[in-house]
Amino acid sequence: MEAESIAFNVDDLTFETLKKIRAYLRRMLDAGGSDLHIKANSVVRARINGDIIPLSGEVISRTAALTFAKELLRSRFMEFVEKKELDLVYPYDEETRFRVNIFFQMEGVSAVFRTIPVKIMNIDELGLPGIVHRFTDMERGLVLVTGVTGSGKSTTLAALVNEINLKKRKHIITIEDPIEFVHKDRKCIVNQRSIGQDSHSFSNALRASLREDPDIILVGEMRDIETIEIALHAADTGHLVFSTLHTLDAKETINRIISMFSIEEQSRVRFTLAGVLQGIISQRLIPTIDGKRAAGLEVLVRTPRIEQLIMENRDIEIRDAIEEGKEIYGSQSFDQGILDLWTAKKISTEEAFSYATSPSDLKLKMQGMDSGSKLKKENQQEDEFDADDIFEIKG
Repeated sequence: MEAESIAFNVDDLTFETLKKIRAYLRRMLDAGGSDLHIKANSVVRARINGDIIPLSGEVISRTAALTFAKELLRSRFMEFVEKKELDLVYPYDEETRFRVNIFFQMEGVSAVFRTIPVKIMNIDELGLPGIVHRFTDMERGLVLVTGVTGSGKSTTLAALVNEINLKKRKHIITIEDPIEFVHKDRKCIVNQRSIGQDSHSFSNALRASLREDPDIILVGEMRDIETIEIALHAADTGHLVFSTLHTLDAKETINRIISMFSIEEQSRVRFTLAGVLQGIISQRLIPTIDGKRAAGLEVLVRTPRIEQLIMENRDIEIRDAIEEGKEIYGSQSFDQGILDLWTAKKISTEEAFSYATSPSDLKLKMQGMDSGSKLKKENQQEDEFDADDIFEIKG
């Protein structure tokens, strides 16, 4: 980047480019979108109901994109030039905030604005299974929320923390990058720390939190071995730890954690994880029939069998154990969760198969439900016929 492009005076900025981007943000919000994409030498696009849609034919030039970065970041622009990418939260107005990642790419500057709802939806409003409430009543252990980027992990974590904040008297520490949902002190004390602003790293902040008298610790993401190790230690020493991983399901989550360590350490980590893991909520956002999206969830709940399978490296059996525990423990596999959405006529058969872990198994479950419904209908008809016969005999 040329020197004259770096040096600038904030007082010389007109903020006209930022004003234009704010108009695009408004347009995206009105359309019910979740993410706004700004890219040098390209048109502005938004993610609406899962798809990337152009919002106009106007191209944001390389120069305009750089000016936008200066107007957005102001005094943090030089930090952006040094680090080449930056996370921040942008307050649009009193009711709307965005999580922003701004970065350099081959054409110049790009940025993605992710909508952060101001209102923290509760577990029931999100349509999460009732068993999820149980995770807020635990005194210790590790609860993980997993899924791909944009699957709603932060929203679910916020709902869990909010419920604890409303019903318990505890000390909650959140370590995030950046802070998305703001939790006011209710019955709990809530200290929220942002990486970069309030601490240098997740591992540093997590290690320090153990000396800050916490009851509940939320770690925005377990990115490295050190953070995972400290989180396991915190869960093992009487704290309730919530965190996220970018994994597809419960089995992959367990494998990811253990595979981060050397072969010599994996048996120890398996034993520790089996002892502290209380649950895993894995999420997939599925397009609905009415044009919105619904969360398809897999929920692993700790049981003696799950604990044994983890310790004995029998991860391949975990999905079966989850499915078998649905009635007793409230756990559910993705396919069971998707089947519930399909049965409730929220998603189409095509989308159900598209997002299922095993489409063939899901098809068998659907056929079984259809057969069961037909049999129930036939039995009802037989019962009605018998009742008529009895009436005629009595008559």
